Amino acid sequence: MKIFLDTANLDEIREAVALGVVDGVTTNPTLLAKEPGAPEDIMREICQLVDGPISAEVIATDADGMIREGRTWAAFHRNIVVKCPCTIDGLKATKVLASEGIRVNMTLIFSPSQALLAAKAGARFVSPFVGRLDDISTPGMELVADIVQIFDNYGFNCEVLAASLRHPLHVVEAAKMGAHIGTMPVSVLRSLIKHPLTDIGLKRFLEDWEKARRPAK
Repeated sequence: MKIFLDTANLDEIREAVALGVVDGVTTNPTLLAKEPGAPEDIMREICQLVDGPISAEVIATDADGMIREGRTWAAFHRNIVVKCPCTIDGLKATKVLASEGIRVNMTLIFSPSQALLAAKAGARFVSPFVGRLDDISTPGMELVADIVQIFDNYGFNCEVLAASLRHPLHVVEAAKMGAHIGTMPVSVLRSLIKHPLTDIGLKRFLEDWEKARRPAK
């Protein structure tokens, strides 16, 4: 499973890229609004840091506006993937953008039927939001499994990008279900690395090494 970072914070991205496990980045207007500087400048920096798909979301809600913004973002850098919401206008925009060879990440997916339509419209990625479904007592990970099965059934050229992953179990479950990508905050990526037995084992090894080096009395 490919690992994407769900952030627009350049320091966080630099930290994670140094680990050698980051394949791409997802952003949205909320994440970009949290960071100082113009969104275009931030996205330019992200594209320099990560050589992989970088999602930039449109803010228009009508098809024509989404198409205009999508073309602008796509021309901005070869790594940019245009994020469109799963709405009627979003599907219309995705069809046009995909026909022009522009990759689309259809976001705010909350049902298998939405993902099916997104793939048929030509989306290159679909983003089911696991955590937000969990928030309303609906098992978000079941949605990921359903979409993976549907895409496997019909051979869609569309990757399942499990989004709103909030803890390590979300990541592991998404990987077990066959999600192509998991996008997560840097805090979740850090938590994937940590394990108390690793810390205890390392501490013990270092203590034993120091004992072995002490001069005999």
